[in-house]
Parts: sequence; structure tokens; C-alpha cells
Amino acid sequence: MTTSISQPTPLPGYVAPDPIPAGVKDVPGLLRWETTPREEAMALAGQLTRESFTYDEVYGQFVTVHQYIDAPPQAVYEYLTDVRNLNEYTYSTRDFAPTDVPGVYQGRDVLLDDQTKIFMRIDGDPNALTVDMRCAWDQGQELWMNYLHRIVPAEIVLNKPGSVVIWTNCRHPYYDKNPHPELASTPERPWVGDMWPLFYAGHQVEIDNLKKILEHRHGSPSA
Repeated sequence: MTTSISQPTPLPGYVAPDPIPAGVKDVPGLLRWETTPREEAMALAGQLTRESFTYDEVYGQFVTVHQYIDAPPQAVYEYLTDVRNLNEYTYSTRDFAPTDVPGVYQGRDVLLDDQTKIFMRIDGDPNALTVDMRCAWDQGQELWMNYLHRIVPAEIVLNKPGSVVIWTNCRHPYYDKNPHPELASTPERPWVGDMWPLFYAGHQVEIDNLKKILEHRHGSPSA
């Protein structure tokens, strides 16, 4: 006995783009099947794939951590968009309270001392399941540190219930140079950008905390 599988049928009348679209034919350095033989492309891929990479090669400009969480995507979204929960799963951000700027909260980041102010706004999209945390040390006028979260229903990508959380930080130029050193809690305090080499470890710890808390509250009994 065979099982027939119904396949989508291409619609008639559709005209596919040119193999080398006019919009990209003059773009230098593109590697595409139409212009680069398979053997050459595979050889290049092999050159780009090594047994080990330096920290800067992997996390020089972007630090991404990700985690599977046995909790419904909407529960993860609601948890991440509630600023009070930063007290629970982050290592060092505490005591956020509303300010006179709508949507902006002030708290403390006790990563390096007890007095550093941190300002935070959380922008969420419940349909896209994105949560962008915009924050800054010492001042709340320019929230330049961006913690970008994407929650993906695990049913789609792992074929099981739960959520996959992807969390990315980009290396804004202010990480390398404090734009307002006069606002630091003390002149001797190190700058948050000095911690960039530890961002992967620090954020992995925090996303692991997130997983433990949410699975404790929402996880399936067998997890």
C-alpha cells in the first residue's frame, strides 16, 4: 500500500526572475550558483569552516545566545516584556521603577558597583514575538544598548512544544568609548564596554536562568 502525498501545484502564468537579476549583476564579490561553479563554492566553504575560531571572530561585533525553553511562547513573551522580571533572571539589574518619561524605567546595575544607574525601555510586538530591550548606563536620554529577543514557537523549528529564544547584542560604538564619562558613579568605575569579552558567558548564564524559572512555572511535568 502506498500513500499519496498532495503537493502544492505551481500557479500558471508566473514569470520567474532572471538568473542574474539586473539589480545584482554589477554588485562585486557575490557568490552565486550562476557565476561560481559548485566545486569552487564548496572549496571556499571548506576554507571558511575551521575546527576553532577566536572569540573576536565569533563575537567581535555581535553576541547571540539561544535556548530552548519548555514554556509556551506567549508566556515567554509576557515574562520578558515585564520589566519587574529582570530582578529574577538577570545577574545584576535590579529595582526598576517608572520615571517621568513614559515607558522608561530606572534601576541599578550592580555588575561593577552598587551605584550605577541603568535606564530601560522594553518594546514588544506580541504578534511577531519580538522583545527589544533598549537601555543605557548613567543616563536615560539615549538608550543605545539593545538587547534583541526573538521567541520562536518550538513546534515550528524543533517539532515539539515550547519556545526557542534567540537573544542578540550588537557592538554599538559606545561600548568602546563612554559618551558620558562625567556621569559615572565614580571616576574609577570600569565601563560596560570593557565587559564585551565576557558578554557571551554573561548572557548565556542569564538565558539559562530564564529557562530554569520559566520551566519551573510552565514546564511540562515530564520535563
